[in-house]
Amino acid sequence: MKVTQIAYSLRLNPGKYGALVEQARRLGRVRSEVWQSFGSIAGVGSGLRDRQLRDRWLADGTHLQFGVLANAWKETVRDATADIAANLEAAKVEVRRAISRRTDDPVQRKRMLAALQAERWAQDPFLARQMRKHWKRGRNRTHDQIVVRADNYNTVVDGRGRLWLAVPGLQRRKMVRIPLSTNVAPTGTLRLILRGGRVEVHYQIDASQLRSSQRPCGDRRIGVDKGYTEALTDSDGQPYGVRLGELLTAESDRLKERNRRRAKLRSTANTAARRGDHAKAHRIRSNNLGTVKRDRQAARHRARVRTEIFTAVHRVVDKAATVVAEDLTKRFAGRKTFGRNMNRRLAVWTMGVTAEALRNVSERRGSVLVPVNAAYTSQACHRCGRFGRRSGDRFHCTWCGVVWQADVNAAINILQRAGDPDIALHTPHHRVKQILQDRTDRHRTRLPVQDSSPATTAERRANHPNCSATSS
Repeated sequence: MKVTQIAYSLRLNPGKYGALVEQARRLGRVRSEVWQSFGSIAGVGSGLRDRQLRDRWLADGTHLQFGVLANAWKETVRDATADIAANLEAAKVEVRRAISRRTDDPVQRKRMLAALQAERWAQDPFLARQMRKHWKRGRNRTHDQIVVRADNYNTVVDGRGRLWLAVPGLQRRKMVRIPLSTNVAPTGTLRLILRGGRVEVHYQIDASQLRSSQRPCGDRRIGVDKGYTEALTDSDGQPYGVRLGELLTAESDRLKERNRRRAKLRSTANTAARRGDHAKAHRIRSNNLGTVKRDRQAARHRARVRTEIFTAVHRVVDKAATVVAEDLTKRFAGRKTFGRNMNRRLAVWTMGVTAEALRNVSERRGSVLVPVNAAYTSQACHRCGRFGRRSGDRFHCTWCGVVWQADVNAAINILQRAGDPDIALHTPHHRVKQILQDRTDRHRTRLPVQDSSPATTAERRANHPNCSATSS
């Protein structure tokens, strides 16, 4: 497995950074030209590949207008065509779902899927309509990246132990030397991303080379529930990443206040521009509405959150050889019942980071990650299986009369869901609810027949084999 590593520049000279910005701007024009020509259905129909496009531009002289070295724009063309292909494949996912909804005939379904895979969908009216619906014409918005080929740069360590990365500039045989904040030399194809005066060097390495790959995993089987206040809670009741909620809440509230002030300044600038005071409007936009500091703070916050989540996952894998986790790739539609502040604080992207951390860390350290259906794991009691009422971090089972810690209850349900023969990973949530209700109905029918006098709640609980009247 390949993983991406990032090295950062250290006190880079402003002149060098400006030269890299100019090169990235020119390469952005190359990306825009590729997307303009091939980022649509008509472009895909031409059947050109990146190498054929490069040969065409070399033959007709198009490459001369870019003003960059040959290796630079050729690697950019390859990268842009790969982005278009990935965008196209993402649209095909939705089209495949539309095919499944349209027909149950296996022959018709196989024919349409084969045509979609072989890029013959333009001849099928239904497939062509679906592709036009789900694959919109793309547009390039990347003007801050430089792709450097593996044999087109070099690294050197100076007398003070600092690592320098030399990459091609705009002139032939003129290298731009970048001081890095690490002693580990990057390898393979590099992607330079320019952000706020600093250069990020992205490269891929084999996961087996990471230090965490040599750390052994545990020997237990546990279930984990992803949360907001804590990154993970296992089925033993132990929380991990307890600072996650504080980080998300503090950052969300800070952004709310800052964006409110920025909106007021933007309104002032617009009012000044309408009055004809363009100098004032320009001063406000230049000095108060910039994005360099904002982007730097956002990157720092995301790094802190990722560190908290990955540390939590490593602690889980220290204990477990098999980790059972809920699969949250499918989003459930429904009315949001949270307030505006909570909806703002519930950053959806952290769930993706948690899923990424579970997948990558488990694979590197040799543990097994078992994804299960997440439907109703937080709304059912793990003891009796009946639906209860959740209030904050407490889960109230009205049948058992027990108050559980909500995340622990969900983690136990997730662990039990791994061996459930009736609920598969992709079972629809309405079907899961029906299965859980049928199971509780079967338990209810096994109770002894009551007489005509009404039975009290305590008597019904006492007769249930899996429930007790104790509370916590």
